[in-house]
Amino acid sequence: MPKLSYLKALNRALSDELERDSAVFVLGEDIRAAASNVTAGLHARFGDDRVLDTPLSEQAFTNFATGAALMGMRPVIEFQIPSLLFLVFEQIANQAHKFSLMTGGQCKVPVTYVVPGSGSRTGWAGQHSDHPYSLFAHVGVKTVVPATPADAYGLLVTAIRDDDPVVFFAPAPALGVREDVDFAALAPVPLGVGRVARAGDDVTVVALGHLLHDALAVADELAGRISVEVFDPRTVYPLDVAGLVASVQKTGRLVVIDDSNRTSGFAAEVLAVVAENCTLTAPPHRVTRPNGAVLPFALALDRAVQPGRDQLLAALLEMS
Repeated sequence: MPKLSYLKALNRALSDELERDSAVFVLGEDIRAAASNVTAGLHARFGDDRVLDTPLSEQAFTNFATGAALMGMRPVIEFQIPSLLFLVFEQIANQAHKFSLMTGGQCKVPVTYVVPGSGSRTGWAGQHSDHPYSLFAHVGVKTVVPATPADAYGLLVTAIRDDDPVVFFAPAPALGVREDVDFAALAPVPLGVGRVARAGDDVTVVALGHLLHDALAVADELAGRISVEVFDPRTVYPLDVAGLVASVQKTGRLVVIDDSNRTSGFAAEVLAVVAENCTLTAPPHRVTRPNGAVLPFALALDRAVQPGRDQLLAALLEMS
């Protein structure tokens, strides 16, 4: 069976949707040169009108995409750095997101915002390493963080076809992940549907994006001592509440590992949902970035601030 990388899955999804629907086009900075490799080969195949290089003005081209979507197009914006989302938060949350709500569904704004390499990269430091998926979920914008190549393909296809704005985070540590796939079986993945990536009986670990792979590795390490169930939400908003609750009701214990800041982060929402719907046999744990975290430039300090396998292992052993 052939292998598919996460990065190539994104490229394949864009190519397939550009081929399928003439209303789809891609825009962003340096995308014709494929600076991130996500758009490699697309300009040569689809031309100037479908693959647009933009000036260095994120606020301008994000609003341009909103206007194009209102006129029936399906723009896909690539942002090179996750922190650029702070510049365009108003354009996404207050404009694109609200048009449909304020017009009773008469207007549709099908824009997809793709961030390939979200979170931390080596040496990217404080102003380039944010992972603000919780911010968009909080205001009700559809938000996805796939962990695997197949899910990256399926969720990007779904995002492009959705009639609402969707923010798509592709975590930097996941871009090199490869998995065996049947290319003919690649298909859209619905928003709001998580999956049990590993079944277990003693404790549920909720892990999002690249941290899913850390959770699976820790679960393997603890096999024979603690039976760990690993739940991958796949989408932050809408959240698969039913799937999450079913897993935690089965195990009675919960640990969340989340690459966002502790206060008001995704992990806090998961704990709140579980507290409202489940009876736990032990207090839940969160493994997150610290409050107000700014990732330092030095690699050792960068890694110390991020949630990882050691912290997750310690939380699981403390709970056992």
